[in-house]
Amino acid sequence: MVRGSFAGRLCSLEVMEILYIHGMGGSPLEAEHYREICKGFDVIGVEYDGSFPSKARDDIRNACDDAKGKVCVIANSIGAYFTMLALQGFEVEKALFISPILDMESVILGMMSRAGVSEDELRRKGEIDTLSWKYLSFVRENPITWSFPTEILYAGNDCITSRITVDEFVRNHDARLTVMEDGEHWFHTEEQVAFLDEWVRRVLAA
Repeated sequence: MVRGSFAGRLCSLEVMEILYIHGMGGSPLEAEHYREICKGFDVIGVEYDGSFPSKARDDIRNACDDAKGKVCVIANSIGAYFTMLALQGFEVEKALFISPILDMESVILGMMSRAGVSEDELRRKGEIDTLSWKYLSFVRENPITWSFPTEILYAGNDCITSRITVDEFVRNHDARLTVMEDGEHWFHTEEQVAFLDEWVRRVLAA
């Protein structure tokens, strides 16, 4: 049985599962870390194919379909984008987003700008290094609609998602923001991980 004020709103006979959606280059094995700090929850690391959004979407949907009870999500970086893409239309109790990518189109356009690649050039060539016209087109053709209660942990030194993007998302969604001003997109130092862990415990209990 799940304990705590958040759990108290749930049916005592129903399992609360946390799906952990890792970021790029990450692993579902990272879920083990969250099992240590999310006592009483069944934490499941989701294996997904991140090579294209539709593949990640389908894998995450399958994991949610397989859940045995109510679902909460912890998603990291691009995992947050894939989560929002995948779980539209599902029932999610709460989402915890860590350094989330909230506007994938802007991220791709930023990468194109830094690489000096125009839309016309990418359209003509299809792929340029890690840039893909098919990927950008999919993102544009599949807009995100997200309506679940969401907690966001954002780093003041995030080099991928701007503070403007995060603030706009919070204004337009049922979301609350926590900022570690001297944090980085990848929470990896001892101080950053301690901050993250305390944030997870706090927002799960809220």
